[in-house]
Amino acid sequence: MKLIVQIPCYNEEQTLPQTVADIPRHIPGIDQVEILIIDDGSTDRTVEVARDLGVDHIICNRNNRGLARSFRSGLDASLALGADIVVNTDGDNQYCGLDIPKLIQPIVDGRADIVVGDRRTDQQAHFSWGKKRLQRLGSAVVRGLSELDIPDAVSGFRAISRDAALAINIISPFSYTVEMLIQAGKKHMAVVSVPVRTNPKTRDSRLFRSIPKFIERSVTTMIRMYLMYQPLRVFLVLGLILSTIGIIPILRWFLFYLDGAGAGNLHSLILGATFLIIGFLTFTIALVADLINFNRHLIEMSLERVRRLELSNGSGLYRPKDPPAPPPATLPLRRRRSAE
Repeated sequence: MKLIVQIPCYNEEQTLPQTVADIPRHIPGIDQVEILIIDDGSTDRTVEVARDLGVDHIICNRNNRGLARSFRSGLDASLALGADIVVNTDGDNQYCGLDIPKLIQPIVDGRADIVVGDRRTDQQAHFSWGKKRLQRLGSAVVRGLSELDIPDAVSGFRAISRDAALAINIISPFSYTVEMLIQAGKKHMAVVSVPVRTNPKTRDSRLFRSIPKFIERSVTTMIRMYLMYQPLRVFLVLGLILSTIGIIPILRWFLFYLDGAGAGNLHSLILGATFLIIGFLTFTIALVADLINFNRHLIEMSLERVRRLELSNGSGLYRPKDPPAPPPATLPLRRRRSAE
């Protein structure tokens, strides 16, 4: 069994040495442990440091593409390299690498497809009171949407089995954590959580500039993913709400009509009819969205089979290559003027 630990990095030359040093190279039940660095357009010496540390694989984005796209690139590369289990950790050394054996054990035992490390944020001293409450609320919302009992939904320290990595499709440009859990829940994967340790904080998060921006992007991701997997439920509920709002003024007009004052309250009839029409159109959208949802399921099944065929044939998926070493310094050549 082969384990690849992937580390998305963006300007992590200071913290990467300790992050790599903490990763155990010998784990019971694992035959090979390899380290993959995904450099997301760093402007410092992250790549040179990774090469000096002797990591097994390095892939580089030409510019900064974001955490979610780098995570997806890492998964594709790990699959192409034959990984049976992929562990994702952060380059800022937030998570304790010595807990990797504990993190992968449910997958090794065949009990889980995905394992999420629980940081137990209530016990983290550097988390403010507001951030702890926000994390608890966000995780509760994700649990409701995904139907998975995961206490730390935004933890990036997680292990993914090969089958789960083939079935997961990350499309968000922001973060993969919430999207992965909602997809895993809707695809009925076995997802468990294990408590893990964290290291002292080394720097502020670069994933978001402010708490409101983080909330905005997280909520957008949740709504998008839930609509993608439960469109019939969402639009049916919305259609029922609009239709109910439309029925109320119509009933009001009808009561006035029985009293002979219907002509003076036509605005209620018009308003109610408008809401009923919008509600009917919403029901129609629900049916169309549900058909699109089934079509998406077929596309995802086809995509997973194509990936498996490509991997079995050893072609198709991108195989990571170490970035070329910097060329040796050379003196500029002087041009000779041709003799006339």
